[in-house]
Amino acid sequence: MSMQTLYQDLIIEHFKRPIGAGLREPFDVEVRHVNPTCGDELTLRVHLEGDKVADVSYDALGCSISVAASSVMADVVTGGTVSEAMQRYEDVRAMLQDRTGQPDPDKLGDAVAFAGVAKFPARVKCALLGWAAMRDALVQALDRTGESA
Repeated sequence: MSMQTLYQDLIIEHFKRPIGAGLREPFDVEVRHVNPTCGDELTLRVHLEGDKVADVSYDALGCSISVAASSVMADVVTGGTVSEAMQRYEDVRAMLQDRTGQPDPDKLGDAVAFAGVAKFPARVKCALLGWAAMRDALVQALDRTGESA
């Protein structure tokens, strides 16, 4: 089985059984992001406990890439620190937009499965929707507490 097939299977699995799906309480910030290009919509909540991302929950309506990428994002950042989550966002953004070298699975976790999306510029926004919403929510949460990432 090729790596590409494994990555496709991983994306399908996250689409069928998304991690973090369903809006939960408590939460510190709720944001709504829309991808007007293909109509994906995402409402995302974050809950912080100190500098830890205690919970990420979301309600996603969209394509398989958008939903699966949001699932992977929730899995990757939940339980880590805010600064780690922000760094993962930058790593994923660079992988998808800048196409910077070979993606590092140790840094990206399952998000590496979306590396092939970079070849399809129209789909990059789909793969980044959940990540951008998470970053936005963390920035807003930090603004409320007066902290920085």
